[in-house]
Amino acid sequence: MKLGKVEFCRFLQILALFLCLSGMNQAELSRSRSKPYFQSGRTRTKRSWVWNQFFVLEEYMGTDPLYVGKLLHSDVDKGDGSIKYILSGEGASSIFIIDENTGDIHATKRLDREEQAYYTLRAQALDRLTNKPVEPESEFVIKIQDINDNEPKFLDGPYTAGVPEMSPVGTSVVQVTATDADDPTYGNSARVVYSILQGQPYFSVEPKTGVIKTALPNMDREAKDQYLLVIQAKDMVGQNGGLSGTTSVTVTLTDVNDNPPRFPRRSYQYNVPESLPVASVVARIKAADADVGPNAEMEYKIVDGDGLGVFKISVDKDTQEGVITIQKELDFEAKTSYTLRIEAANMHVDPRFLSLGPFSDMTTVKIIVEDVDEPPVFTTRLYSMVVSEAAKVGTIIGTVAAHDPDASNSPVRYSIDRNTDLERYFNIDANSGVITTAKSLDRETNAVHNITVLAMESQNPAQTGRGYVAITILDINDNAPEFAMEYETTVCENAQPGQVIQKISAIDKDDPPNGHQFYFSLTAEAANNHNFTLQDNKDNTATVLTRRNGFRRQEQSVFYLPIFIVDSGSPSLSSTNTLTIRVCDCDADGIAQTCNAEAYILPAGLSTGALIAILACVLTLLVLVLLIVTMRRRKKEPLIFDEERDIRENIVRYDDEGGGEEDTEAFDMAALRNLNIIRDTKTRRDVTPEIQFLSRPTFKSIPDNVIFREFIWERLKEADVDPCAPPYDSLQTYAFEGNGSVAESLSSLDSISSNSDQNYDYLSDWGPRFKRLADMYGTGPDCLYS
Repeated sequence: MKLGKVEFCRFLQILALFLCLSGMNQAELSRSRSKPYFQSGRTRTKRSWVWNQFFVLEEYMGTDPLYVGKLLHSDVDKGDGSIKYILSGEGASSIFIIDENTGDIHATKRLDREEQAYYTLRAQALDRLTNKPVEPESEFVIKIQDINDNEPKFLDGPYTAGVPEMSPVGTSVVQVTATDADDPTYGNSARVVYSILQGQPYFSVEPKTGVIKTALPNMDREAKDQYLLVIQAKDMVGQNGGLSGTTSVTVTLTDVNDNPPRFPRRSYQYNVPESLPVASVVARIKAADADVGPNAEMEYKIVDGDGLGVFKISVDKDTQEGVITIQKELDFEAKTSYTLRIEAANMHVDPRFLSLGPFSDMTTVKIIVEDVDEPPVFTTRLYSMVVSEAAKVGTIIGTVAAHDPDASNSPVRYSIDRNTDLERYFNIDANSGVITTAKSLDRETNAVHNITVLAMESQNPAQTGRGYVAITILDINDNAPEFAMEYETTVCENAQPGQVIQKISAIDKDDPPNGHQFYFSLTAEAANNHNFTLQDNKDNTATVLTRRNGFRRQEQSVFYLPIFIVDSGSPSLSSTNTLTIRVCDCDADGIAQTCNAEAYILPAGLSTGALIAILACVLTLLVLVLLIVTMRRRKKEPLIFDEERDIRENIVRYDDEGGGEEDTEAFDMAALRNLNIIRDTKTRRDVTPEIQFLSRPTFKSIPDNVIFREFIWERLKEADVDPCAPPYDSLQTYAFEGNGSVAESLSSLDSISSNSDQNYDYLSDWGPRFKRLADMYGTGPDCLYS
């Protein structure tokens, strides 16, 4: 059997260790023989078999039990087999066995120090016959001797770490740690050293501490941002035959601001229309920066150029682009191009890398303004005009002006946006822009008119400009004063002369500059009345007073007092307002209790029975009237005439082919030819009838289609005012039969007034659907009509 190199080395280790342990066991036994043995009540004697510990190698893989050691024979043992040895304690019989004759101890199972490092057992010598101890029980320990059977392990691996780019050599990245389960107090089985298997020459590792450090300077994240390292931990201080374990370490280079921004181009050019609104984006430019995150954040600014007040630039936080927008309206006719000098600079500069700078860059942006067809522009955006409300129609209020800003300078036509002048109070001259009044104005209805004037290019009406005009209506004294409210004035029957019964005031819809001043007086016909008088308080109020006492409701319950009110306008206006005064019965405090005239006393001699009889008659009459009204409302006109009437007086409507005798709806055609017949029209009280009948002379000269249209319109009006009409809309169609039919007209409309000799016998050949018509118009002996 050939042994490999590793197996041979392990065999030599075990052999040397075994020889060492044998020598230690013998030395322990020799030392123990010199120890005294004390026994209670006896003289001291030498103890012949005391020991402390045995040693045995772990991981024994042989087929035979592993010899551990031998118990020295007791002094009582004469070698005749009368003494036997026994074991007890941890692992006795299950792991360790003893030869009861010789005292040899063996291990029967594979031992692992990492599971249990030692076992405590007890040995005793017994008399084989009596099974009694001949020596006291003695305790000893079997220690498991470690061998290098566990490789180092990285319990926290795999590792991830980061280190700033451009870090100097020796910058610490991360520390890795491996653990070895072998005995660190014995030999080198647990002594670990670290080495790097992958990741050189960029990184290195400290052999004893496991600290990983940078090994190259100026590592650039933009060139390579991630490295994968493989670290090995080996026991036996890294010697041959030691066991090893590995782990991976992913190292990421974090960014630093070591790259300045740079524009890809030295100049840019953009075209924009002059109609572009303010705040619109003109262009986006971006300076390239290989850094990321905050190190790539930039700010842009316009440092020079002729567009400093017209354009501005800001940064898009998401894309780090410079966004150029318009600050003022562009005008091709005023300026056709702009040039901007724009600078981009890093916001966060690292002083360590200033030597790589400058951390800013410049570029030129040229903006070309393109001409577009612009709408006309008013000289001012808002016009303010005034006009008196007394102005006549056609009075000139003011003028607006607009021009075409383009180079063509097209003529401009003006109009008013009628959505802002729905009542059409104003007109504007299309060519001159002069605004005039089109209607009479009333300041009290609308004091200010806000209208929009449209200015359109003559050559391109789609180009429309808007101007705004505020027309203020000046007030004139065109409204007479009137009572401020509806007064409910009362006078007590016990009122005394000179008693104030009402204080009145006036209002005026006009608005004079200096305020209102009203003058109150009684009219000429009321000035000398003996009941009431009026006192002007000179503060736009007046007081009504009584002139006498002894007012009685039975004599006169209501008085009407006309009051004359004049304003202070120029010219002044006046009005007469009537104050209604009711005579009331008042309490002691002058508060009105009742203002109704007392009922008349029944004539003498009218008994209660007679009064009841009169009331019964009145009620009976009311019931009869209600019954008559109800019957008249329920009565309805028949919709179809009796069948005995002449069928030729009816229009039969055919909604489908061959309606025949199933068509029963009809209409009296006699009325179509006699529209001048006066009808008994029922009118509704809540609707004013507006039916206008045609006179006979007019009727004779009007064409048939006009006659029928007027007839239908008349019937529609009658249905609207008919109190018995149903409360829903209905559509009735009145029409002639068409002339385009192959069979020509089948109507009998003209049969009453004409003596036609046309032969209708062919109707009997058209089938059963036309049998009814054939019977009516055929020449057979049974026909009703010829």
